[in-house]
Amino acid sequence: MEKVFVFGHRRPDTDSVTAAITLSYLKNQLGMNAVPVILSDINNETKFVLKYFNVKKPSYLNDVKIKIKDLNYLKNYFISNKASIYQGFLAMTKASLHKIPVVDDEHHLLGILSMGDIAHDQLSNEFYHFKASYNNILDVLHGTEVTRFDEEIEGSAMVASYKSTTIIESIKLDRSSIMIMGDRHSVIEYAVNEGVRLIILTGGSNIKEEHLEIAKKNKVNIIKTDYDTFRVTRIFNLSKNASEIISIKNVLCIKDFDDVKEFVSIANQTKYSYYPVIDKEEKCLGIVRLSDINEVKRHKVILVDHNSYDQSVVGLEEAEILEIIDHHNIGTIGTSMPINFRNMPVGSTNTIIFKLYKENLIPIPKQMAGLMLSGILSDTLILKSPTTTDMDKEVVDELCKIAELDYQKYGLEMLEAGSDLKGKTPIDIIYMDFKIFPIGERKMAISQVTTINASDILNDKETYIQLLNKIAIENDYYFSALFITDIIENGSYVLYSDEADSLLRAAFGLRTITEGTYLPNVVSRKKQVIPNIMLQYEAK
Repeated sequence: MEKVFVFGHRRPDTDSVTAAITLSYLKNQLGMNAVPVILSDINNETKFVLKYFNVKKPSYLNDVKIKIKDLNYLKNYFISNKASIYQGFLAMTKASLHKIPVVDDEHHLLGILSMGDIAHDQLSNEFYHFKASYNNILDVLHGTEVTRFDEEIEGSAMVASYKSTTIIESIKLDRSSIMIMGDRHSVIEYAVNEGVRLIILTGGSNIKEEHLEIAKKNKVNIIKTDYDTFRVTRIFNLSKNASEIISIKNVLCIKDFDDVKEFVSIANQTKYSYYPVIDKEEKCLGIVRLSDINEVKRHKVILVDHNSYDQSVVGLEEAEILEIIDHHNIGTIGTSMPINFRNMPVGSTNTIIFKLYKENLIPIPKQMAGLMLSGILSDTLILKSPTTTDMDKEVVDELCKIAELDYQKYGLEMLEAGSDLKGKTPIDIIYMDFKIFPIGERKMAISQVTTINASDILNDKETYIQLLNKIAIENDYYFSALFITDIIENGSYVLYSDEADSLLRAAFGLRTITEGTYLPNVVSRKKQVIPNIMLQYEAK
């Protein structure tokens, strides 16, 4: 069953991570192969939660861009360098292609065999240098083994078409000679006495017993075929090793983890028909054509706790969004097909997921209840945030019974664990919960950190101000700001880039504002910060 990735936003907080896990569990109970993932590392609070409930941290998902490996290209389409030209011809004919990769024993690409190469080799009638395996010669000539002393046959081939006396008197045979003939017994006798490399007996001819004994003594390889001499000479070259005539020029490989968009750009420039596909170890996996992008296999995803491209996984526009579960304002994501979109004005995504469990009559295990409870308490600051609804409170009561927890005691432990900033740099702290929002034709970046020691940040506020200005300039944001929410005082301190001064002052009804200004009772970015800023911006 195909995987469905379930994930929150790029800067995962406790609500988004636990929502991905709890929704994945629900979907799996309903028959879906859902896999919770994260888009970047988790914060201390979330680490505390996962450890508390003994839940493994979800794996990382770098992007959902369509890769070459997601295409329905010709996988395992190649031949060994020990295969015959004829085997390469058959493989190309079966696939209705005119090229095929040739690989060594470890599947590393050696070159490309093409129908053009085969035609050129056949028309040249080049017998002067021949290299093939004994088995390949048997296969192509539908032959029978008479004697075998070498697994690899190499030498110059000739057809015994002259008079016997001419051959015996004028043509020098040696260990590098390959003879093709019918029942020319005198020539056979000469050939075995000279110890040629190989004799091919055509037309079902037999070798005399005395000549066979000499052949065995001199280690002469002999193959017998029912094909006549004319047919043998026409197809004999097809038994050569494919590596003998491969092309190594103008071979452009595509890696299986390359983005399809990049491949299309390369293909439009180079105009080649086929491109060998290799993996990270540079082993050949098959061959891809530009037309293969028409059978693309998109990643299937479910989004939780966000519905904006700016906050989501890289390459989301190339994925198939199946569902969105969120409690924020409607963002920028659009879909080409109708999807399930569950958006409710509650304090946490997990409150919605709790309702989904109830609607689908799926029992909530104690572990899942603990994760859901953690997500709600985190996003509502233990039900103190203005985003808290009666529904959140009701759900917390029910989850506490299942998880057997005192939500106030547990919630405080959780928030205290998350507020520990030890070992984190200022830039780490800014990006702990960093979100981007559209404002007019531009964007603004609003970061929020919850702590019980706001002074740890405010004592170094100049560093944070410099970083916020740098972030705004480098990304062309309207402004960037950091809200330091003190869970004990139930308010936030704000640091911001230069451009935010007047807008923040108006947003919070202040006569003046300075870096580090304390905003009492302002604890919710979603309900208090963003709406106030947008309202004042639109009123300008």
